Amino acid sequence: MNTNISPLADRMRPRDWDAFFGQADIVAEGKILRNLIDSDNLSSLVFWGPPGVGKTTLAEIIATKTGAHFTVISAVESGKDALRKAVKEAQVRQEEENKRTILFIDEIHRWNKAQQDALLPFVEKGQIILIGATTENPSFEIIGPLLSRSRVFILKKLETNEVVQILKQALGDKVNGLGNLKIEISDEVFEMLADLCGGDARVALNGLELAVKAKGVHITPPFQGGGEGVVRIATTDIKEALQKTHLIFDKKGEEFYNLISALHKSMRGSDANASLYWLARMVEGGADPLYVARRVLRFAAEDIGIADSRALLVANAAYDACHKLGFPECNVHLAEAVVYCALAKKSNALYVAYGKAAEDAKNTSHLGVPIHLRNAPTKFMKDIGYGKDYKYNPDFDGPVSQEYLPEKLKNKKYI
Repeated sequence: MNTNISPLADRMRPRDWDAFFGQADIVAEGKILRNLIDSDNLSSLVFWGPPGVGKTTLAEIIATKTGAHFTVISAVESGKDALRKAVKEAQVRQEEENKRTILFIDEIHRWNKAQQDALLPFVEKGQIILIGATTENPSFEIIGPLLSRSRVFILKKLETNEVVQILKQALGDKVNGLGNLKIEISDEVFEMLADLCGGDARVALNGLELAVKAKGVHITPPFQGGGEGVVRIATTDIKEALQKTHLIFDKKGEEFYNLISALHKSMRGSDANASLYWLARMVEGGADPLYVARRVLRFAAEDIGIADSRALLVANAAYDACHKLGFPECNVHLAEAVVYCALAKKSNALYVAYGKAAEDAKNTSHLGVPIHLRNAPTKFMKDIGYGKDYKYNPDFDGPVSQEYLPEKLKNKKYI
């Protein structure tokens, strides 16, 4: 029995459009990426989106549709040497076979500036067609010259119904999927699995496979037969399977939002121990560290504010560390920010003040800027009084008597 088979998610990777679900905004018939592929008019591309939404699959389909050779480099494991080798092979392939090469670099944001710089001449000369995949914002993680030579496409999280379609496709595929087995699974269980995977088809497919295997079923090639009897998969089987790979956040059960709420309220209540626990529950369970860091950053201004302005600096530094290092290295930075915020003096004065100012702004948007505060970049504006009688504070030794609010809001206090 061959036990060394690839995971279901890899076996079920679509080879054509009819098996590809999601990203209709860019790959449906008549959409821009689909048109570029069908007309064989591609230049270098960057796919930006969360895990498991089809970045690698799209690159493979593009290579198939355009007749190009497909070469894969992982930015996590490879560097300039792998790039040079790939480009050299691409040149030989072009000269001897008149065949182009699509170079797919997974997690391209992991390459540093020097490594990305090394790509430029090959992209510019057309020796390769680059397709880079990233889960991070390309504006921050990909160098400008490379970004300007590439077309960026944003891939979205898969919707629940799209993940369900992918799961049902795997259940009916007798060649690469689970179609050789007699599996009984309700629409309710399909939808729950699709919800729990967070829009990640890879997690959903591998969760389904693990749930089937947990029933004692052997999934082996050549995927024929199916004398295992009926395999019934219930919601408990799915939850147990997913918990073996990562702590699940059930958005329909509100567990994810319960956890972030518990973290927020523990920090507000100045309980550093509880704050650390809820932080660990989220991060160790697979929550995006950047999401948690954003919530802590918000907390630092909303619940602490001017009571301790350093909290905002600490929270921002933690966010920056999460952005630069990722998990698990950034766990201590998040812990430092959470504990600091938990122990800091609390004040929501800024939050309340802005709310009042925002309400006035909505109700008085018709009021003009006082003429002495207006910008006067032209002679005409100066002649009609813009900026007239404005008092430049640094020119005065003491306090300056000057109104900064519209007349109708004169002496209004927000904070």
